[in-house]
Amino acid sequence: MCESERVKIALKLTPTPPANAFVSKEACNTKQDVFPLDVFFCENCTHLQLLDVVAPELLFSNYVYVSGTSSSFVRHFEQYADEVARLTGPLKDVLVVDIGSNDGTLLRAFKERHGARVLGVDPARNLAEAATAAGIETIADFFTTKLAAGIAADHGRARVITANNVFAHVDDLAGVAEGVRTLLAPDGVFVFEVSYLLDVVQKNLFDTIYHEHLSYHAVRPLIAFFERHGLELIEALRVPTHGGSLRAIVQRSGGPRPRGVSVADALNAEAQGKLDRYDTYVQMATQIDHLRDELTALLRRLRSEGASVAGFGAPAKATTLMYHFGIGPDVMNFIVDDSPLKQGMFTPGMHIPVKSAKAIEQCKPDYLVILAWNFAEAIVAKHQTYLDGGGRFVVPLPKIEVIAR
Repeated sequence: MCESERVKIALKLTPTPPANAFVSKEACNTKQDVFPLDVFFCENCTHLQLLDVVAPELLFSNYVYVSGTSSSFVRHFEQYADEVARLTGPLKDVLVVDIGSNDGTLLRAFKERHGARVLGVDPARNLAEAATAAGIETIADFFTTKLAAGIAADHGRARVITANNVFAHVDDLAGVAEGVRTLLAPDGVFVFEVSYLLDVVQKNLFDTIYHEHLSYHAVRPLIAFFERHGLELIEALRVPTHGGSLRAIVQRSGGPRPRGVSVADALNAEAQGKLDRYDTYVQMATQIDHLRDELTALLRRLRSEGASVAGFGAPAKATTLMYHFGIGPDVMNFIVDDSPLKQGMFTPGMHIPVKSAKAIEQCKPDYLVILAWNFAEAIVAKHQTYLDGGGRFVVPLPKIEVIAR
């Protein structure tokens, strides 16, 4: 973010395949490539990042994560659209552009609830085509300054540009920032959400580290970064998604809105959390080791007692957790997931079968490890009959918890 080369390794996690590289049954006989998962600390601006970059075409051209399959995320994006509209004023017939728009869930909220003109940009051709067919026009491409200039020429400047859980995915963040400045209207806002480094550190959410996430964002490095690109960070809001996220609001330098107190509050919290100190991440590595020992001991004991174990949810973060903790098909018989794109497939590298939730009733596992732990409350509530039948859930993060009736 600051172009310094003064970086040193802060966390060394087990190499994994790309976190969403699910394979068919036929491909299970082929060993998948793994890539380093080392996290580096910038001694200049204190930004945390990966340096090993997997080609984005490999990661994103055919994508299996779909926002709309989660009712929690649909509600989140509806509230998100409403909050942005309160900030900007009426959005009827105003252009809203979403970078990394996925299946168009957020843009549909802007369109249907606020009458905005919407345009998505997403390199996953399968998702872009489906979103366009469903009425959310989506450009199947990566967001660049050139593309931004083309959108401005064809559609006009955008009052709102959003980028949710994607600003951490980009190797060329400077290019995205320049593209945002090119496309953004003088009174417009750029709003993005990312997993917040402060939550990652405080809650030990190490499994949010995987190859799609090149950056682990904090407010302090972001302020200076945006200033270098003619933009300014005016709000830094904490939201609960993904175990703890940052919603940043940015405008053109000298824009019409004053900087909110949330920025100073975030800077104070980050200073107290010692995010600018290398030793913080050394301590985090020790905590990860303790968590690994505790969870693997629990699962080994359960299996030794004859209990059957399966997983609930096959999010990208599960790949990091299972590889770093050594949880494979010898421990976990199968994983259930609500996404039709993952059902019938096998997990990256470990090749654990992914099934629909019907498998819970059919196979009746004694324990379900909630790999999608950020949705644990909703998952448990939805599957109360599993608990009533004697089943138990294991929540691995932020702390290990066993949930029984």
